[in-house]
Amino acid sequence: MTPVITKAEHATEQAADKVVETTDGMHLIIDALKHNGIDTIYGLVGIPITDTARLAQAQGMRFISFRHEQNAGNAAAIAGYMTQKPGICMTVSAPGFLNGLAALANATVNCFPMILISGSSEREIIDLQQGDYEEMDQLSAAKQYAKAAYRVNKAEDIGIGVARAIRAAVSGRPGGVYLDLPAQLLAQSLDVERGKQSLVRVVDPVPRQIPAPDAVKRALDLLKGAKRPLIILGKGAAYAQVDADIRTLVEKSGIPYLPMSMAKGLLPDTHPQSAAAARSFVLAQADVVMLIGARLNWLLAHGKGKTWGAPKQFIQIDISPTEIDSNVAIAAPVIGDIGSCVVALLTGMGSNFGKPDTAWTDEIAERKNKNMAKMAATLDRDSSPMNFHGALRAIRDVLKTRPDINLVNEGANTLDFGRSIIDMFEPRKRFDCGTWGIMGIGMGYAIGAAITSGLPVVAVEGDSAFGFSGMELETICRYQLPIVTVIFNNNGVYKGSDVNPSGTPDPAPCSFVKGARYDKMIEAFGGIGYNVATPAELTKALVEAIASGKPALINAAIDETAGTESGRLTSLNPQSTATKK
Repeated sequence: MTPVITKAEHATEQAADKVVETTDGMHLIIDALKHNGIDTIYGLVGIPITDTARLAQAQGMRFISFRHEQNAGNAAAIAGYMTQKPGICMTVSAPGFLNGLAALANATVNCFPMILISGSSEREIIDLQQGDYEEMDQLSAAKQYAKAAYRVNKAEDIGIGVARAIRAAVSGRPGGVYLDLPAQLLAQSLDVERGKQSLVRVVDPVPRQIPAPDAVKRALDLLKGAKRPLIILGKGAAYAQVDADIRTLVEKSGIPYLPMSMAKGLLPDTHPQSAAAARSFVLAQADVVMLIGARLNWLLAHGKGKTWGAPKQFIQIDISPTEIDSNVAIAAPVIGDIGSCVVALLTGMGSNFGKPDTAWTDEIAERKNKNMAKMAATLDRDSSPMNFHGALRAIRDVLKTRPDINLVNEGANTLDFGRSIIDMFEPRKRFDCGTWGIMGIGMGYAIGAAITSGLPVVAVEGDSAFGFSGMELETICRYQLPIVTVIFNNNGVYKGSDVNPSGTPDPAPCSFVKGARYDKMIEAFGGIGYNVATPAELTKALVEAIASGKPALINAAIDETAGTESGRLTSLNPQSTATKK
């Protein structure tokens, strides 16, 4: 007898035969990033993110794999600064997370939008401290060094978690954000349709913040009454990407301006209103100072003390109200995004805004000309062995012909002299230690700038600074990036002439191996190495290296006695006052 199959039973059998298509946490992470226009991840693979990195490549994203997580994080941070979109750094758990945390903190302090995504151990094991593989409460550790920190525990929440991280990184004052992804999340499965519906595209993450009209009027009234006004441009002004409006404001007002190091190039350093060559004079003598995207932190002597001379009044344009009065009283705060604030000031100035007194601008010009003539005489001297000035003159003259090239600069003396000697002509082309004043950003920033811009990078490094990230030469060669690294090799920290006072065989704390050949390092990875000892040799090598479009390193031998202790920060380096009996 043939069994009779009811309609209900037939439907049940069909449903059982139907395969439900699923996705998982790994796919959803990549999908969520791509959904928001992010196409590059910087990181270092290992448990539990290796397959996520492979999947990112398979799905059409770039995964730039580094040798150390801190350098990957620095690359992501500088990419965020250049694009106004959060750079993404992905690391393994615990030690890998901690390595990336240094870069996350640096991004937060410097206001670079960046997201550090790290795999982690499961909460139930961490909370009971049961000794899991690389067990660590990463979320708690990250909170004090990031603008925001989140953990995602369910696959259906990945979309909203990524969206929250993106918005937090770029809105208001940008900064670093941490996103914690426990290992079990990566393997969680979810119906494909539910997964698609869970993705979130962030809408208007950086809304305009219009300044109050009375604040704009107060600032303009203060400027009108100034006898010796000064504008200071910070890297926040460069980040805003309203270059034309800022230039119009400076030129329409006629006010001398001083660019902080990463704001160099917003207007060409050769602009007649630039007061960079008379920095000490204008800081001391100005009576009204307008800060645009700059903070009165240690880089500006906190707005007080001998650096600033007579009392003065400040106008501060900033998106963060809590930045106002952080060190000194601000007479005219203008709160809003820099673009909106600058446009409001331009509108309020009208067509007949008065120019500064010519006595002020003439005196600045006189100081500038005197200082520039003195510097030119110093730069023109060819010392043997080569000193910092001769080497930087050679680099300056080459880069002047290629204003499109990105410049990374770090070290003590290498940085201090470099920022005042090498002129910049385009915005967001100079990258250095920034607000935190740290070393070790060199190769990470260079790789991030090369990947983001697609243009050549010249990284001018002190030999000590290079040591923090030097292994990334292999990364540069692996990805065949057009990065030329110039190492100012003076055999040590500050200078190579430090002597061990005890007389024992141990080298002195500040000394390195004499005559080290850093050019051999890049040759080991297939790059081009140069060893130079004169400005002429440096010029020839740099021109050739840039033209090759290939990874290259120039070992520039510098007089080991030419540096100064702590560069220009000697006052921050305590000296022993003990006396021997």
